[in-house]
Amino acid sequence: MMIAHDVKAVLFDLDGTLIDSAPDLGAAADQMRIARGLPSLPYERYRPMAGAGARGMLGVAFGITPDHADFPALREEFFRNYEACMTQRTYVFEGVKQLIDSLVERDVPWGVVTNKSMRFTGPLTKGMPLFASARAVVGGDSTPYSKPHPAPLLEAARQVGVKPIECLYVGDDVRDVQAGKAAGMGTVAATYGYLGATDVKDWGADVHIETPLALLPLLKFRVAA
Repeated sequence: MMIAHDVKAVLFDLDGTLIDSAPDLGAAADQMRIARGLPSLPYERYRPMAGAGARGMLGVAFGITPDHADFPALREEFFRNYEACMTQRTYVFEGVKQLIDSLVERDVPWGVVTNKSMRFTGPLTKGMPLFASARAVVGGDSTPYSKPHPAPLLEAARQVGVKPIECLYVGDDVRDVQAGKAAGMGTVAATYGYLGATDVKDWGADVHIETPLALLPLLKFRVAA
């Protein structure tokens, strides 16, 4: 159901929503396999789990979970690999630049809320012209909690100077929808993103969009269940 309510700000997840970083994330994990004499895995294995960051990439590369004893050391190795290559293959999704340009033209503030730590989010967003107009960039360690907790989204709303209820949050992971709902925001599932291993239909997002530009017609409304 759509209810009339002006959207005053739009917040976005980063990976899988604004940018496609899967090629660099997958390459960083695959480099670890090669260093251990293991065969390289096809990129298609890594891509669906790119939204889960190190947890997803190491799960694909080595079949381990965060409770494994070796996970912390492998994660740091993955981080170092990723730092060395994180802008080599990453690109902005088609339509995203036009979407952001439209928001700026309409004087609609926008921002980024990601679970990627500021160790990577800061250099990545500063190094890409797309993010020059962002009013907020909130990483996974910018607040005491990461998504699906609402704290990062509430912080972003504070930074852009609007009430949470006046925001839309757009993401490609179930945690994005959970965080947005917990923050009292309208939620938009970007089905062109990574989506992970769950069915987007089960997320409970208010709206699904198949392309970035499909967001524009929603901006005269607040989305509500």
